[in-house]
Amino acid sequence: MTLASRKFMTPLENYLRSTDYQPENIKLLVLDIDGTIAGQSNTLSNPVKEVIAAVQAKGIQVAIATGRMYCSALRFHQEIGSMLPLVAYQGAWIQDPHSHKIHRHLPVSREIAQQLLEYFEQPDLRSLLSVHFYINDQLYVREITQETQSYQQRCGVTPIPVGDLRQLLDHEPTKILALCDDANLIQQLLANLRRIYNPTELYLTTSVATFLEAANTHVNKGNAVRYLAEEILGLESHNVMTIGDNFNDVEMLGYAGISVAMGDAPPEVQAIAHWVAPSVELDGAAVAMEKFLLS
Repeated sequence: MTLASRKFMTPLENYLRSTDYQPENIKLLVLDIDGTIAGQSNTLSNPVKEVIAAVQAKGIQVAIATGRMYCSALRFHQEIGSMLPLVAYQGAWIQDPHSHKIHRHLPVSREIAQQLLEYFEQPDLRSLLSVHFYINDQLYVREITQETQSYQQRCGVTPIPVGDLRQLLDHEPTKILALCDDANLIQQLLANLRRIYNPTELYLTTSVATFLEAANTHVNKGNAVRYLAEEILGLESHNVMTIGDNFNDVEMLGYAGISVAMGDAPPEVQAIAHWVAPSVELDGAAVAMEKFLLS
């Protein structure tokens, strides 16, 4: 057999051959929001809602894990009728909307928050970045910029301008976000900050190319999904399926027994997933759910 004619197995085929995977083994499905189940319309399409309902009818629990604020993500959680806690802020905030119990809140320390603010407010950066502080599920900003307005429209939250963000440093923010319409600058800042802070000090990621997000070192969606699966439901990783589209989804894709990256995901994210679905605008999440959970 020539090299050209040899059939190479995909990561999914390798996985299925090496395990006793059966659709009925999946007991928990965890979905990202933006770029996964919600596209440009910022809503759930009918096909996505219908497939989620069919998945739940099979007895599979469905949860949301997002970088959004809790208050911004709540309508999606309610629309799919999830009975599980909602994972917000990349997992820094996990709250049960039914009992209102906050299962987990892991904020950024005051010391690191101050250091990040000083870094972002350097003279050559200050005018280029919109810095968001999230405290008690409220959004605080220095001023309302064009980037903040776009964020406000997308997420349905009302930012509170305070002028000098330093006056907030007596609180520990749940998350700090730096926005810029220059994705190359965001990548440069991300690389610089990763040289300053190692992973045991600060969690740094991007949820979209123009968002640099900083959170507590113990925060990522993988840890949050593990908490839902193992601590809340008594499951193991092979009982979990996750679907995401960006770098902030990497950890939960790596944790799950079946992981799906969206067709719009960066190549590095697609490479770690078991399967790549069509894009969000083609209802790729619904396609993936049908393939693995309803076939």
